[in-house]
Amino acid sequence: MRVADIYLRAVGSVVPPTVSVESAVADGRYPALEAEVHEFLGVAVAGDRPAPDMALEAARTALKRADQVPADLDLLLYTNTWHQGPDGWPPHSYLQRNLVGGRVPAMAVHQGCNGMFDALELAACYLRAEPERHSALLVAADNYGTPLIDRWRIAPGMIGGDAAAAVVLTKEPSFAQLLSVCSISAPEAEELHRSGEPMFPPTVTAGREQDFTARFAHHRANPPADAGALTRIPDLMLEVVEKAVAEAGIGIDDLARVAYETHSREVVEQRVMVPLGMDMAKSTWDFGRRIGHCGASDQFLAFEHLIAAGELAGEHVLLLGQAPGVVLSAAVVKVLELPRWT
Repeated sequence: MRVADIYLRAVGSVVPPTVSVESAVADGRYPALEAEVHEFLGVAVAGDRPAPDMALEAARTALKRADQVPADLDLLLYTNTWHQGPDGWPPHSYLQRNLVGGRVPAMAVHQGCNGMFDALELAACYLRAEPERHSALLVAADNYGTPLIDRWRIAPGMIGGDAAAAVVLTKEPSFAQLLSVCSISAPEAEELHRSGEPMFPPTVTAGREQDFTARFAHHRANPPADAGALTRIPDLMLEVVEKAVAEAGIGIDDLARVAYETHSREVVEQRVMVPLGMDMAKSTWDFGRRIGHCGASDQFLAFEHLIAAGELAGEHVLLLGQAPGVVLSAAVVKVLELPRWT
């Protein structure tokens, strides 16, 4: 989707203290061979701090930086990849109570690690639908430090970090402009993320651990008739990037940086940077390797990091992600100037 007149007014985040990969290897929590192969340095660990609490702090930071009155927002969208609190309870209501109030429509967006991309697209459409709507708050948060998931073995080449990120979108010109956002799916590959698992009862209700590594292994050992769908994903990744940059009115060569979700160095390099013809130095891997894969927050955590470091003024940034489904999403943001809050 080509986006007109939608801007990023501010971003905010919460990144807890990190636990080093070295200590995790010494404690037997992370295999030494994987540490050597994947090259992570650490992972952000929130302890027993609830994800919605981190979301609230990140949102407050973003709204303060934006000089935005919370109750004057027109929309709140909340996304996550892991359980947030008591089942049956909506975490966005927690932000309504403690931040924006009940007059601001609040709802959840469930698209796994790509939730913020769907939130961007939905919020842009929502704001543009009515002239009197001006601003939206997008929030993502996760804490993987729970039973039934092992942050050190979430998926091959991936360790799970805890964090929250928040973005204030506005129709008023601001420091960065959203130029495009789009997604492409390969639904024939959806079985990859459930292979070997019954669809009922749901995993968590049966007390079973979520283990994508085991599901991927089962999928390889028991390929479905259309297993070749997975071979299309690299082409679809390139297609969604080409679509996003074309809708932004630029080319791939015009991108200054690429913020992809945090996988191992090899995955980021071979799945993204090499196909795009870009050097790893233009990726945000060096930032991500220090905190792990933080659910739907990865791209905006990296984006905020670059902005805070005084980079990107006048540059285009590609935000890129892949989620179960299989869904590939991309967005192009142009940083018009460095914001005052840096």
